[in-house]
Formats: sequence, C-alpha cells, structure tokens
Amino acid sequence: MGTTEPLVSEVEGMSLVAREVVAKAKYSGRVIINAILGRQDGGIALIGQKVIVGGWVKTGRVVGRSTSAFLELNDGSCSANLQVLVDANVAAEKQLAQTGTCVLVEGTLKEPPEDKKQKVELLVEDILHVGPVDSSTYPIAKTKLPLEFLRNHMNLRARTNTISAVARIRHALALATHTFFDKNGFLWVHTPIITTSDCEGAGEMFQVTTLFSEAERRDQEYAANPRPTEAEVEASREAVLQKGEILKDLKSQKKNKKEIEPAVQELMKAKDIVSRLEERLKRKPGMPRKDGGGIDYSADYFARQAFLTVSGQLQVETYACALSSVYTFGPTFRAENSHTTRHLAEFWMVEPEIAFADLQDDMNCAEDYVRFLCQWLLDHCLSDMEFMNAMFDKTALSRLRMVASTPFIRITYTEAIDILSKVTDKQFENKVEWGIDLASEHERYLTENVYKKPVIVYNYPKDFKAFYMRLNDDGKTVAAMDVLVPKVGELIGGSQREERFDVLISRLEEKNLPQEPYEWYLDLRRHGTVKHAGFGLGFERMVLFATGLENIRDTIPFPRYPGKADL
Repeated sequence: MGTTEPLVSEVEGMSLVAREVVAKAKYSGRVIINAILGRQDGGIALIGQKVIVGGWVKTGRVVGRSTSAFLELNDGSCSANLQVLVDANVAAEKQLAQTGTCVLVEGTLKEPPEDKKQKVELLVEDILHVGPVDSSTYPIAKTKLPLEFLRNHMNLRARTNTISAVARIRHALALATHTFFDKNGFLWVHTPIITTSDCEGAGEMFQVTTLFSEAERRDQEYAANPRPTEAEVEASREAVLQKGEILKDLKSQKKNKKEIEPAVQELMKAKDIVSRLEERLKRKPGMPRKDGGGIDYSADYFARQAFLTVSGQLQVETYACALSSVYTFGPTFRAENSHTTRHLAEFWMVEPEIAFADLQDDMNCAEDYVRFLCQWLLDHCLSDMEFMNAMFDKTALSRLRMVASTPFIRITYTEAIDILSKVTDKQFENKVEWGIDLASEHERYLTENVYKKPVIVYNYPKDFKAFYMRLNDDGKTVAAMDVLVPKVGELIGGSQREERFDVLISRLEEKNLPQEPYEWYLDLRRHGTVKHAGFGLGFERMVLFATGLENIRDTIPFPRYPGKADL
C-alpha cells in the first residue's frame, strides 16, 4: 500500500545513518494503516515517527482520567486495526469512542505495553477530523452480525471485517485475472452490455426499452388532449376552405400585399389547427402497436428489441477472429427467477477466446488460470484468507493450496455418468442417466468425494448445450467442457466453437433460433473462418470458492436478485 524511503539524519554530530520512513498515501497525505501493520516487523521499525492516520472506529472505550479514549481504528486497507490512544488533554469528547465514528488524527507511533497483541500503537497529539455517529440508529454493532442482516444495510456493510475482507479478495482476484491474461498475450476487449442477441438461447434476459416511459407520456398527453371527434376535424377543414376562399377573393380584387397579409395569416393558422387535430386523431394511448396487434419495436430507442447481455462471448469472438487471443471481463445479467444461494441477477464474467485453439487448448488455459488465481491469493492476500479461514471455512486455505499445486482430473461426460450411476453411498435427488445435465450435487460429488480435487468434464450431449459449441464426429456430443471444483461445483464452462458454416446453421435450426439476429455471427464463418475456443468463469463463484462463504450474495458489493435492487 505504499513504499518506504530512507531518511538520512545526523546522530550526535558524528555520522550519518538511515532509518525507514513510512510512506504517505499520494493523494490524501495520510499514512495507510496497512503500511504500518502490514510490515513483516509489525511496525516496530517505525516507532517514534509522527504520522497522520484516518479510519473508522471498530471498537472504542473511555478509560480512566489520564486517557480520553482507547480506539481500534480501521481504514479498510487490511483486516488489522491500529490501536489509538487519545489523551484527555487532546480531546475529552466521548464521541470518539463510538463504533463507526470517522477520525483523522496525528500522533506518534510508540511501543505498546507487553500484554498487547500488536507491536505498535499510536499516541494522538492532534484531532484533525471527527465524523460523528448517532449510536442510537447506527446498525453496525461491535458484535458479529449475520450476513443476511448486512444485506439490508448494503450502504454500510463494507465497514464489517467480513465484507471488507471479501472486497480485498475480490480486488486481488480481478488484478490476478488481468495479470494472467496480460502475461499470456491476451488483449482485454470491452463487449457491450446492451445487445440484441441471446448468447445462451434460454430467453431469460432483461429487456432494455423506453417504450414504457413513452407509453406513459402518450397516456398523459392523451388525457390532457383527448382525441378529437371526426366532426371537430371536419369543421376545422371547412374553416380552411372558407379562409382559402376569402384569400382567393382578395387576390381577385387585386388588393395590395398589406391588405392580403392578414388573410394569409388566418389561412396558415387554420391549416395548422387541422394538422394538429389530424395528428391527434391518429394517436392512441399506451404502447405503439403493429397492425396485427403486436408491440411495434421500431418505435423503441434502438428500433428493435434489445436486452442486457447474458454473455460477452459472441461479441468477443469477433475480436478473437482478428486479434487471436482476447478476453472480456464485465457484468452480465440473467432474468432467472431463482432464489438459491448460487444465483444472482447481475454478476461478472471472465470470458477468454483463443483463435487457432481446440478443446484441449481451452482446458489447458482454464486449468492454468484457476491455479494462477489460487496461488495469487496465497501470495498477495494471505491475511484476508486467514481471516476467512478462521471465521467461515476451516478448509479455505488448504483448498486453495491443493488447487494451486494439483493437476486437474479430466474425464468425459460419459465416464462421469458411469461413475455417478454406480454410487451407493449417496442418494441423489436428480436421477443419473446419460443425457441429463449434471446437477450441482453430481458435480460436487465428483470433486469432493470421488477425486477430492478439481475435475474437468468434457464432451457433453448436444441437446442441452448451446448452439455455438462444436459438434463432435459422433453427432451426439459437442466439444464442451466444465471445470468443477470442491465447495462450488461448476466454476467454468467452455467449449470449442463451431466454425463450420453449414453445421452452425443446422444447430440454430435445431434450437429453434431465428437466423437473422445472428447474421453478423455467421459472417465470422463466411469470411476467413478459423477454429477457436473459449470459456467463461463466473467471477462471484470464484470468490465464493476462495472465501468459503455459503451465499453468493455476499461476494459482490451490491447483489441483485429477485425482489432486491437496493442502492
């Protein structure tokens, strides 16, 4: 969270020695708490230095006469709190000790008493800022709060140890993602959030439209200006004819321009009234409709139906077929009315696409990527992972170490079904037979009970897989693969893409998908077709896998799910 620099000073007027100076945050001038407590020595080498620190009080209490407040301060840079002592002659207000209070203080780092866990604490000499808290209404108490409760306070839940740790883990995984793909020659491509095509073909998409606001405007306009009657329109037309005759008569009398002008104005005014009445006569309240009664989307903002994307894969393929190795990392949306602990309406996907690659290349990339993510957390986010390991899942760290260091098992879908059909120590809720889509219970059994490590299952039946997956020579399966991991089940889904034009057309027909929205996609096969492959990793599922949390709603800052779209 910052670098240190040596400070050269004269000691006893005889020699020059160097001591470390803790670095300040570049844009706020304060010292980040992790720059003190995150050091290998716990901050011992910094004792005696004057620093400015800011943060929010986790716990605090007023102690004795000589000290006004004893605070545990956290600024979100790490899970550890800095012990802060405020003497009575500096500030006597009890507000400092209230949980949630924000303070910016200046003081000197000193060695704490021997019985303290930390190796350094801050003795405050000046209070620079106090952001008070109304303790009667502040919902984030000192005690451990249920995660479900915190979802109702999303504006404040990041101040808790758990959610702040998850945020830092999520950041680390995002940084690891960009690092991995950059090191392996991939380019990051920003694919659209608004799209007109359904990548998965499931139809569970959020529609993007301005027609509802347009319909409301039309209703309001119709209420303020009711549709005229035919008699009113006819009367206004008759007025135009009359005023036209008056003007014609004036011209026949050879009147001058000044005498004719009022009649011209009257005629123009009458024509304008007719035009507006005829326009109102055509208008109808509510949605614009076609002659057949269906909604007329040509009147919509994009002049056709548009949706929030369920995947950036199809669009990123266009860049893979020009730049070779690319990936997209962004939000995606599913309008599935699911209330499970594994589903969100808005979530993030990492989707690489590799030109000149087949299914084996795809599996190799997926395995390397997951192992890289796990090792990155162990190398760069260990303290937060230790917190999650202690508080939520005692196997979180060992699971990361296992995945980072262990080659994945690879089996075909047919082999997986054969293994699961012979299971006798567990009764599956979903029947096991060839042709089913593996359920989470099947996936987790393979990884947690059979192999006790990640498993890649490949060559799935074509019937329940997407149209773009390459058809295998057997005509029954496609070159698709899923990476299954303990705790979560499916973490990655991918495939070799169907590059053959005629086969892709047939697959669209099999799935009863219209060809027109995919013409641009078919062009990739018409013009310079190339074999290519890719996959998608659900980013929140990776956070879920790493942290050991039970509900995916706690892995994203602002979860969206049925009935919930706060903030």
